[in-house]
Amino acid sequence: MQTNKIRPQPAIFFGHGSPGNVMEDNFITRTWENLGREFGKPKGIICISAHWYTRGVRVTAGAHPGTIHDFGGFPKAMYDMRYPAPGSPALAAAIRERLAPLDVELDEERGFDHGSWCVLAKVFPEADVPLVQVGMDASLSPSRHFEIGKALGAFRDEGYLLMGSGNIVHNLPEMDWQMRDGSYEWAGRFGDYIRGSIASDTPANLIDYTSQNRDALLSVPHPDHYLPLLYVMGARRENDPVRFETPIVEYGSLDMTTVVVGG
Repeated sequence: MQTNKIRPQPAIFFGHGSPGNVMEDNFITRTWENLGREFGKPKGIICISAHWYTRGVRVTAGAHPGTIHDFGGFPKAMYDMRYPAPGSPALAAAIRERLAPLDVELDEERGFDHGSWCVLAKVFPEADVPLVQVGMDASLSPSRHFEIGKALGAFRDEGYLLMGSGNIVHNLPEMDWQMRDGSYEWAGRFGDYIRGSIASDTPANLIDYTSQNRDALLSVPHPDHYLPLLYVMGARRENDPVRFETPIVEYGSLDMTTVVVGG
């Protein structure tokens, strides 16, 4: 008897950088487009975005979430953009069940923030793949975020793409707008340390990233953009191939590395 086995989906951490990338055709955005073509359309997407840092764990549960324009100072055309991907109340409910006994709130009002849609507009421009976002509870330790990622990783076997969206290094006050293709030494060191820890499959280093002292303090002044990486790495399985795309730093302090796990 033949069965139709679902191909496991990858887990991908996207270094999303500026929301303005959604309006550009550049090396970064072409890489995102290529990943969409490489893996094809999943059954759905579970996204952990830097821009939903919450009290408690929350999950978007509306059938038709709106597009949130949570940025400022960009052209009007960006505020007119919509990413009308469907939500999935059924997937949201399954996530809550999978994460039990952790208390998870289903949020029927929350839309898609730019950490998700500004990337996915390049990866899946037709906006026809169901999308659910999981908010990161600010009260949890890095190890707990990693463990939630491990639990969510089981959805990969059911045809769902697990997506993290943030930046390994994200320090906006230190950005140098004259240094589009340059890196501060501390940003380069921290990025190399994190990529090396991923390559050697040493998750303890990723969880205890503050051990890098001043480099970590400057690279991750607030954890919101770093933590989505821990969800993706939590979803990594033994023998999963891992590769780095766009391992570059922009403006001195934005590491644009995308990490592809499995697939």
